[in-house]
Amino acid sequence: MPKVSAARVSHALPADSLARAFLLASHAVAAVIGGRSLAEVVLAPAGELPATRASAQELTYGALRRFGEGDALLGRLLERPLAKPEVRALLLCALHRLDARPDAAHTIVDQAVEAAGQLARGAFRGLVNGVLRSYLRQQTSLRSELHGDEAEYRHPAWWLNRLRAAYPESWPQIVAAGNALPPMSLRVNCRHLTRDDYRQRLSAVEIESSPVGDAGLRLARPQPVEALPGFSEGWVSVQDAGAQRAAELLDVVAGQRVLDACAAPGGKTAHLLEQADLDLLALEMDATRARRIDENLARLGLKARVLVTDCRKVKSWWDGRPFDRILADVPCTASGVVRRHPDSKWLRREADIASFARTQRQILDALWPTLAAGGKLLYATCSVFPEENRAQVAGFTAARPDAVLLGETQLLPQDDHDGFYYALLQKTR
Repeated sequence: MPKVSAARVSHALPADSLARAFLLASHAVAAVIGGRSLAEVVLAPAGELPATRASAQELTYGALRRFGEGDALLGRLLERPLAKPEVRALLLCALHRLDARPDAAHTIVDQAVEAAGQLARGAFRGLVNGVLRSYLRQQTSLRSELHGDEAEYRHPAWWLNRLRAAYPESWPQIVAAGNALPPMSLRVNCRHLTRDDYRQRLSAVEIESSPVGDAGLRLARPQPVEALPGFSEGWVSVQDAGAQRAAELLDVVAGQRVLDACAAPGGKTAHLLEQADLDLLALEMDATRARRIDENLARLGLKARVLVTDCRKVKSWWDGRPFDRILADVPCTASGVVRRHPDSKWLRREADIASFARTQRQILDALWPTLAAGGKLLYATCSVFPEENRAQVAGFTAARPDAVLLGETQLLPQDDHDGFYYALLQKTR
């Protein structure tokens, strides 16, 4: 699906101004409120300054992480709902910024009002000014009066209820992680250098890092990829430490025939190829996303056969030769990576869990006959909902006498990694 532009920004706003970033972010947040995912939105058109683009992204993601709280505050600050979604979104972005930078309150209000001047011919400048100044005067009492799960925990009520049922002891930590900024982790390409070598190279350019997993480094502070030594040469990739577990668990060896069934954007595909010389087939049903696999492999100097197809339509892509290893990183609710995709928790519906579960089972049923006897399939999701994870695998193994569960891992989101589930299955005959 082609992306749509989130904003038409007036040249009346200085290119490096916070007002310009506010306006860009307000259009993006309004698009999400209207039902679009951030993946479908061009947050900042070409030509925007990198600093403005970064500021707009921070405002967008921050406002969406806090959406339940921010919307509850607007409900108390406004006499009636706003008919203009971009103005509502602008206020959400401004409330986020006021909480994140209370020392810059005067500038934030001023710049939000400037941005409002570019919406609806400036008709809402006074309203934006009044709402934000009212919030600054009343914020302590307003916050004390907020009630309800969505306002307090910044997640949909149904989502919280499912987390409470599945994780009665740890659900508050899962929610807190989902509201936090995600870590930035790197995967060092062992074909070029060791992790220790690369960590020294980072240190030489004053980028602090710490080891995580087998081949990963967690950065103390996020960095643009342009600042990473050897990134364009393929020395390193950006990949969450939890996602790096997939290649580690699948234990590939040179010469094996391997299938990555839902491969885009190619991070796990590349990690497998970094570990061993493989005959690897990568499948992806979206052509645009499939191109990202090719781009990532080219940067890293790796090769695989990439096909644009639905992995469930086995006759369209399988030549009859069984695979020694299969990675089934299946579509899911992405509930374990919500801090990276804060729009998803407000766009998802509870019924989506069952819909994803049906697709996941279809993929497992389709792929299993292509696995060699004695071969292994790694079922993977970036979800924390049991219906997509252990319940899915339990149902599959109960129906397949030749499927043995060798082990399963549920990673919950925390400081070092996002939330992932892995189940390693072996075919006995």
